[in-house]
Amino acid sequence: MNLDQFNDRQKEAILATEGPLLILAGAGSGKTTVVVNKIAYILEQSLARPYQILAITFTNKAANELKDRVEGLIGDGAEGMWIGTFHSVCMKILRRNISLLGYASDFLIYDSADQKTLIKRCLKELGMDEKTFPPKSMLAEISNAKDNLMEPDVFLAAYNGDFRMTKVGELYKLYQKRLFEANALDFDDIIILTVKLFSLDAEVLEFYQNKFRYVFVDEYQDTNNAQYLLTSQLAGKYRNICVVGDDDQSIYKFRGANINNILDFEKEFDQAKVIKLEQNYRSTQNILNAANCVIANNAGRKGKELWTSNGAGDKILLFEADNEYEEADYIGKTIEKLVKVDGMRYCDCAILYRTNVQSRVLETTLSGFGIPYRVLAGLRFYDRKEIKDMLAYLRLVFNPNDNLSLMRVVNEPSRKIGVTTVEKVAAAAAGRDISMFAAMEIADTIPELAKVTEKLLTFTKLIREIQTDTDQTQPSKIIEAVYKRSGYMDMLLSEDSVENQTRIENIQEFILSAEEYEKSSEEPTLFEFLENTALIADVDNYDTEADSVVLMTLHSAKGLEFPAVFLCGLEEGLFPSQRSMYSEEEIEEERRLCYVGITRAKKRLTLSYAMRRSMYGGSVYSKASRFLDEIPQQYVDIVEADRSPKTEVGGRKKAKSQSDLFQEIFERKSAGVRTEPVSYDFKAGDMVVHKKFGTGMILSVTPAGGDVKLEIVFDEVGTKSLMGSFARLKKAQ
Repeated sequence: MNLDQFNDRQKEAILATEGPLLILAGAGSGKTTVVVNKIAYILEQSLARPYQILAITFTNKAANELKDRVEGLIGDGAEGMWIGTFHSVCMKILRRNISLLGYASDFLIYDSADQKTLIKRCLKELGMDEKTFPPKSMLAEISNAKDNLMEPDVFLAAYNGDFRMTKVGELYKLYQKRLFEANALDFDDIIILTVKLFSLDAEVLEFYQNKFRYVFVDEYQDTNNAQYLLTSQLAGKYRNICVVGDDDQSIYKFRGANINNILDFEKEFDQAKVIKLEQNYRSTQNILNAANCVIANNAGRKGKELWTSNGAGDKILLFEADNEYEEADYIGKTIEKLVKVDGMRYCDCAILYRTNVQSRVLETTLSGFGIPYRVLAGLRFYDRKEIKDMLAYLRLVFNPNDNLSLMRVVNEPSRKIGVTTVEKVAAAAAGRDISMFAAMEIADTIPELAKVTEKLLTFTKLIREIQTDTDQTQPSKIIEAVYKRSGYMDMLLSEDSVENQTRIENIQEFILSAEEYEKSSEEPTLFEFLENTALIADVDNYDTEADSVVLMTLHSAKGLEFPAVFLCGLEEGLFPSQRSMYSEEEIEEERRLCYVGITRAKKRLTLSYAMRRSMYGGSVYSKASRFLDEIPQQYVDIVEADRSPKTEVGGRKKAKSQSDLFQEIFERKSAGVRTEPVSYDFKAGDMVVHKKFGTGMILSVTPAGGDVKLEIVFDEVGTKSLMGSFARLKKAQ
């Protein structure tokens, strides 16, 4: 194997074949290439046969890519390797051995819909009210218990004396009993039963430990407790476990990911080797400097500094908008320039945001510019379930004979009008050559609908009342009436979940879009509003390979890269989110999310925020995100909005200097934020105090692109690398 194509750290990682190894792979550092060549090297050196290698990924796409690249490198020599997701690997093991746990090998897998149906049945069986014990919340509690390897009896013992959690434990116990009776597993069971199998049967564990001489785990920072235990069990004999990950990109805590798995790797695996891949092949140095400076503010990290030979590149652009419309307008105009003047393609551009609700204004603006776009790893605003439901109600209010819209919402929220009843209504309508709505209005004259007449008439009465009580020139009021009177609002408020909160925010955003339409139209009507939303929807009928701008949340962007990235909505309370404001741990997760967003950019990065944004049914005034203040001024150019007042002779006022603009922006932030230049009057051996890390001693001071990099050993948290421009150190007295 020719290793000349690799940098020194990559070579070291490929050649380190024995013992536990953590490859701390920074964004864009070529980690997949390293893993592929490491596997090829092991086979080339005859250290293992293909069937003795196990490689675990998090997605089928990643598994297929890894498999294809290994096969492309060594051909048939890769046949027999186990490459797959955690779930697919565990499924193989369980199909062969699950009888030892009392299940039949032809077990079923219950998906999320099956789980919800089962948990509802269990709630009913135990006489537990769904409003007090919401099904989704209960499934989340059970999933969390399983991740922590707490079986029902252990769970009940742990919460003995806690009335609510005891009820949850009883539900968990019945849920597992019913799963077992059906010879079924849910997704969590697939992994925890494999861990349990290995714990209970030493012979089975030994078989797989002998089989897999080399174990590879990708995206190790995203593993949960059960996944950590599983890989530790499999690597227990040979200890040839290679985990690849980046603690700075650990952004899935809400899914159960435990960042401590990667932070504590050396503690868990004695004599583990750590190799840092810090050379980035994706971005320019200015982009990397910004990312390095932001993430260095996190205390809970192993520490690394990304660098590149790609050159400094353009400075990062920072745009301060008056509101989200000005922000979206600037992004649209900039994309037009990148494509028409700079020669980029639309698909070279990505717009990243913290929450899905931000996409609506962006989508509308891009449509207005005629810019093709697609929403990746998420639904287009008008395709989201709650918005489609609201649109169906509006179409029904406008035209009660719209059978398709009626079928969508007649039982949304639940009115106990099931599929069988809907089929009977459809048949009765067809037999009488009338619409389904018309048939429902005369249900008391149709024998086959006698048992459900009251339910059907209640629904038709709702639609008629909304028609009568609302003004067709005010679509926003019709949406509000539908939302409240239909029971949809009560349904969403009945369960305090992140998903429901997002849906509520989306409906509020939809109402806001209707209000904007009313203001902009000379003669607003419900018909025209519906037509406009349909036209916006048509813009998104794209081919997945088409040349279009990509819109996505920051969570969806992980693992992707684009020549031009627009990271918008950088405001306190939005990014970082309001939910994170009271926990340093949560703020650090938000900062990692910001780091992920910044490192998606290859050549151009634009950051933006709005001083005022329409949210939660009102107008919210915001401060610039703290993450912006963590990026030193020398890496950023501020773009001033084209709204400067004219002088008396018609010309624009003199443009402000970059330093003036910086000071103006950050003076708007809360007191205590740095606006003065930082003194670099530090040298190795100085004792210093950091507001977060405490007292420490400077080990080294290294120039770094107009800044200085300080290596400091702190009494409480160990060694940290900080940039002088934002470390805010004080000399110890």
